[in-house]
Amino acid sequence: MAYPVVSAPYGYKPVNLLGGQVFSGSTRNVQIQYNYATAIYFGDAIKEVNGFVTRASIASATTANQTTGIFLGCYYTSPSTKQRLWSQYYPGNIAAGDITAIISDDPDIVIKAVMCTSGTTIGSAAQVMVGSNVGGITTNTGNANTGDSANAILVPTALSTATLPFRVVDIVRDTAVSLGTATFASGASTTLTTSALPQALVIGTDVGSLDSAGQVIQSGSFVSAAAAAGATSVTINAAPTTAFVANSTLVFTQYPEVLVKFNFGYHGYYSATAV
Repeated sequence: MAYPVVSAPYGYKPVNLLGGQVFSGSTRNVQIQYNYATAIYFGDAIKEVNGFVTRASIASATTANQTTGIFLGCYYTSPSTKQRLWSQYYPGNIAAGDITAIISDDPDIVIKAVMCTSGTTIGSAAQVMVGSNVGGITTNTGNANTGDSANAILVPTALSTATLPFRVVDIVRDTAVSLGTATFASGASTTLTTSALPQALVIGTDVGSLDSAGQVIQSGSFVSAAAAAGATSVTINAAPTTAFVANSTLVFTQYPEVLVKFNFGYHGYYSATAV
């Protein structure tokens, strides 16, 4: 069983740097414009426009919303109390002239995030997604009680060579969830006939099989259409790289979290085009 249980997306969390570089968790302070209307939550992607931090939407294949980093809180002088206020998030419409965002802006940061099929619906990553490109879900409204973002990585239904804002670095194994096993009956392409599924399968669920010694054989495939518990067929994104053997045991694993980095050209420091 996974620990801790991943029940909802929490935004983008910088956890490391690429290539074994020393990660100090360093940040930079950049101003938010007086009375900026849009709320920015801890873990939201941000960009800089006219010298000020704004919330970024980087879901699709465009460099128009290139990011400058991840928002990690802010501080400002409260217009009502005249005292310095430190906040997990920026609520929007603050009439202060010294609103300062704390951001993680290293272009090489490795980010941990939750995989969602849409909105805040939890999905899964799969081993075969490592090295591929994925989009982001960057329009979810954060939690005003905790100040945390609700943004996530969008689960693909097929591997794509399209230009997208994130590159998958790895899957997070610590929070993997076993969704049980089923007996493979037939199917050499993308539709598998199986015994009754013990649990529902979410999109992105990793599909493997067991050899005679109980070792998992990676299929290079993942579930591309949700399947209900008790169903006797599974749709996968591509034919397995190693064909399933009749009556072999299929293994289904959900990886709700993934490690990604910003693709080249999507981070403002690695793009020659100004925002």
